Amino acid sequence: MAGGRKLVIVESPGKVKSIGEYLGPDYTVDASIGHIRDLPNPSELPPEMKKGPFGKFAINVEDDFEPYYVVDADKKKKVAQLKRELKEADELYLATDEDREGEAIAWHLLQALQPKVPVKRMVFHEITREAIQRAVHNTRDIDIDLVDAQETRRVLDRLYGYEVSPVLWRKVRQGLSAGRVQSVATRMVVERERERMAFRSASYWDVEGQFAPLNTGQSFLARLTGVDGNKVATGRDFDDRGQLKSSGLAHLDAALATSIAEGTREADVVVTEVSEKPYTRRPSAPFTTSTLQQESSRKLRMNAQSTMRTAQRLYENGYITYMRTDSTTLSESAVSAARAQARDLYGSDFVSDAPRRYGKKSKNAQEAHEAIRPAGDSFRTPAQVAGELRGQEFALYELIWKRTVASQMADAKGSTASVKLVATLPTGHGAETAQFSASGTVITFRGFLAAYEEGRDEDRFGAPSEEQERRLPKLSEGVGLDVISAEAQGHQTSPPARYTEATLVKALEEKGIGRPSTYAATVGTIQDRGYVRTRGSALIPTWLAFAVTRLLEEHFSRLVDYDFTAAMEEDLDRIARGDEQRVDWLKRFYFGDEASSAEGLRDLVTDLGEIDARAVSTIEIGDGIVVRVGRYGPYVEDTASTDDPPRRATISDEIAPDEMTPEKGRELLEASADDGRVLGQDPVTGHDIVAKAGRYGPYVTEVLPEDPEPGAATAGADGPDGGSPAPAKPAKKAAKKTAKKAKVKPRTASLFKDMELASIDLETALKLLSLPRVVGADAEGEEITAQNGRYGPYLKKGTDSRSLTTEAQLFEITLEEALAIYAQPKQRGRAAAAPPLKELGEDPVSGKPVVVKEGRFGPYVTDGETNATLRKDDDPATVTPERGFELLADKRAKGPTTRKRTAKKATTRKSTAKKSTAKKATAKKSSS
Repeated sequence: MAGGRKLVIVESPGKVKSIGEYLGPDYTVDASIGHIRDLPNPSELPPEMKKGPFGKFAINVEDDFEPYYVVDADKKKKVAQLKRELKEADELYLATDEDREGEAIAWHLLQALQPKVPVKRMVFHEITREAIQRAVHNTRDIDIDLVDAQETRRVLDRLYGYEVSPVLWRKVRQGLSAGRVQSVATRMVVERERERMAFRSASYWDVEGQFAPLNTGQSFLARLTGVDGNKVATGRDFDDRGQLKSSGLAHLDAALATSIAEGTREADVVVTEVSEKPYTRRPSAPFTTSTLQQESSRKLRMNAQSTMRTAQRLYENGYITYMRTDSTTLSESAVSAARAQARDLYGSDFVSDAPRRYGKKSKNAQEAHEAIRPAGDSFRTPAQVAGELRGQEFALYELIWKRTVASQMADAKGSTASVKLVATLPTGHGAETAQFSASGTVITFRGFLAAYEEGRDEDRFGAPSEEQERRLPKLSEGVGLDVISAEAQGHQTSPPARYTEATLVKALEEKGIGRPSTYAATVGTIQDRGYVRTRGSALIPTWLAFAVTRLLEEHFSRLVDYDFTAAMEEDLDRIARGDEQRVDWLKRFYFGDEASSAEGLRDLVTDLGEIDARAVSTIEIGDGIVVRVGRYGPYVEDTASTDDPPRRATISDEIAPDEMTPEKGRELLEASADDGRVLGQDPVTGHDIVAKAGRYGPYVTEVLPEDPEPGAATAGADGPDGGSPAPAKPAKKAAKKTAKKAKVKPRTASLFKDMELASIDLETALKLLSLPRVVGADAEGEEITAQNGRYGPYLKKGTDSRSLTTEAQLFEITLEEALAIYAQPKQRGRAAAAPPLKELGEDPVSGKPVVVKEGRFGPYVTDGETNATLRKDDDPATVTPERGFELLADKRAKGPTTRKRTAKKATTRKSTAKKSTAKKATAKKSSS
C-alpha cells in the first residue's frame, strides 16, 4: 500500500461511509462497533485465576481494584480485521465519541491493537465535511482521567450488581437485578405511587362568572376568589389527606356555592382594583439530551428510547450534532448560523440585540460538548431537508432546528393585566360580598415565539398558565359591570400525577442522578425488568417493584438514597477532571470509610439473615387485606379471614397499585373462589366452563358431570333368574380396565401470555378449549392443525411441525398462510450455523455475550449456556439488551428441564465422562 496511509477507527458502522468520503482515498475508515473489551463473567476466567483474587468479580478488589479485561468473543474477528488494516497504515486515528464511553473505547483499542505507528485521538461533534476535516488536523492524546472515570463506573456497576442482585434473588425472586441508577429510578416511581395510595380526595366548590362593562358586550371570565374577605379554598389549599393546610379559608360546599352564584346573578358588581405590568419571556436554551427527551415526549409523543434512536440516525447521517450532551453551549459558528437564519426568516427585529450565551444547566455539565443543534456552519431549514427526512426523523430535526434558532431570537414582550371585582349579594345567599379575579396577558411582540414555544407538563391542580395569552377589556376602578352568567362548579382534588418518561427524566436530572446520556436506557431497563409498566404515557410501578424497593430501602438504604447516588455521580465527574483518584474512591465505596464511619458495600451484604423475605414482599392495603409478591406473581390475601389457608386471588396487571383498596381486594377474592370462577356454560355440551389459577399459571377447564353411582342399573346386569350373581375375578378386572378406558378427562387449556385470569370471558375460554384447530388439508389431503405446545404455538402436518410467531395465529392463520409456511425449506441435521440476528452485549449474571438467534421453535436469546425463547411481542430486530437479559434470568429461575429416563450403569458412567470432557473444553475456550 502507498505510504502515508491512515487508519481511522470510529464506533458506529453508520459513520464509516460519510467520514470516508470526507477524508478521501488516503484514509481507511472502519468501526469497532462499540466496545471491544470488557470484564468477563468470573466463570470464564482462566482456570488458574478462578480461585484467585479475580475469581469473584473478574476484579482484584484487594489490589487497587485491578480489572481483568478480555476481548469479547463476538469482537475477536473485528479486532483481527483492525490489526490487519493497522499493519498497512502509517498512522492510527482513534475517532470514537468524545465522552467517557468513547474515550474508554479508544483506550481499549489501543491496548488490544498495540500499534507501532503514531496514534492520534480525533474528536468531532458533527459529521459534516468541515467538522471532519477540522478534526483530523486538530487531534489530541487520550484523556486518561476520562478513561479512569469510565473504568470506575464499570467496576462500580459490577460490584453493585454482583453483590446486591443475588440478595434480590434469594429474598424476592430469581432473575431480578439491582443497579445504582435503575434502583433509584424505580424507587422514585414507587414513592409517587405510595403518595397516590395514601391520597384522600377532597371536594370543593367555586363560582365562575362572565362579566362585561355596562352596555359594551365585551365580556370576560372571572373566578370567585373570596367570600366576605376570606380567601376561597382551591385545590392547592388541601393536603394529600384531604385536609385544609391552613385555617381561615372559605371552604365552599355545593349549597353555598350555588347560593352565591344565584346571588351574583342579581348582584351589583364593581371593579375594585386594576393593575398592569410589562410582560417579558426569554427563549429556552438549546437542547441537552434530557430536555430533548422531555420535549419530544410532550410535542412528538416519542419515548426516550425512540428519541435517542432517531437522534442517533440524524447524527450519523450529518443532520445534527452529537446527541449525548448535558451542555447548553453553542459554538461561535452555531450562534452566527442561528442568528443569520432568524434574521433571514423573521427579520432583524426578531433577533436578539447581542448573541445569547447559555450557562451550563447542571453543575456537572460537560462543556467540551455543544448543545444539540443542526449540523454545519450554516443550518439547513426543515423545508430544505423535507425531501431527505421522513416521519420521526423529520419531526425531531424540525424540533431541534426550531429550538436552536429560537434561542438566538428576541424576547417576547407584552403586558399582563389583573382585575378584582366585588359583587354585593342580596340577603339570603350565605354571604354579603363575593370577590372575583381575572387576569390576562397580551403579547404585543412575539419575538422567539414566532419560531418556537416550549411545551409544558400538566399542572396537577388544573390552574391556567399565567403566560397563557388572554385579553381583557379596558377597565378602571369603580366601573360597574353587567353579570352575563354565574355558575357554581364542583371540583375534586387530584393525587400527585404519575411520572411520565419525560417527567422522570426531568426529576432524575434535577436530583443529579445518573447521566442524561443514560436516561433513555435507564427508563427502558426498569420497564424491561418488570418493575414499571405504562398506561398511556404514565409510568406505573408493579407490585414487584414495591417488594424490591422495600428491601433496598430497609437494608441498603444508602444505595437508594437520592443524595448518595447524586454524590456518586459527582465523584465520577471529579475523577474525570482529575480531582479524585479512582482507587481511593472505590476503596471507600466497597470497604467503607473509617473517617465517616460509613459502611462499605462489602459489609452491607454480609448479614442477610435478618431480611424477612415474606415481610418485604408484603404490602399492607388495609382492613386485613394485603398484597403479596409470590413466585408466580402478585396476589391478594385476606389475613383477617379464619380460613386455613387464607383466601387468595391473583392480581391482574390492569389493576394499578393505587386502585387496590380493601374493597377491591375482597371483590377479587370473591371472584376467584377456590373452585374457580364460572364463566358460563358451553352451548354445545352444557358443561360449566371455569377459570382457575393453577400452580403453573392461569387456565380454563370444563366441569364434567359426576360418574353414575356404583351399582346403578344397567342393561343386562341381572342374571336370568333375576338374581345378581357375583362376577368372577377376571371379569372384575376387565370391568375396571374398561371403566378406566372409558373415563373422560375434562378439556383444559392454559391462558395465552397476554390474557388475564380476572378478565377472561366465556367466548375466549371456548376458543382456547377448541384447540388444536384444524386449519385445512394440503393438496394430498393431509390435515394441518394449529396447536399450542411446550415450545409455543406451531403447525402440525403428520410428523412435520413448523413454529408460529404468535399464539394469536392459532386462531387466525389461514390454510393459504399455513401452506406458504410449509412451502419454505426446513433446516435439518447439522446445517451450518446461521449468524446471530442481533448482538445484545454481556449478560449481567453470566457475564457472557448474549445474542439473538433463529431456532427450531422460533427466535431465542442465548449466552451459550442458557437459551430463552422470545415472547410473542418480542421483535428479534428491536429487542433490547435488557429484555434479553430478563428472558435469560427468567429461564434460569425456572431451573433445568429434566426428563425421567431409565439408564444402565454403563451409560451413566459414559455420560459422566462426557460431562467432564465438556467442562475441560469450556474452561479451555474461556481462557483463550
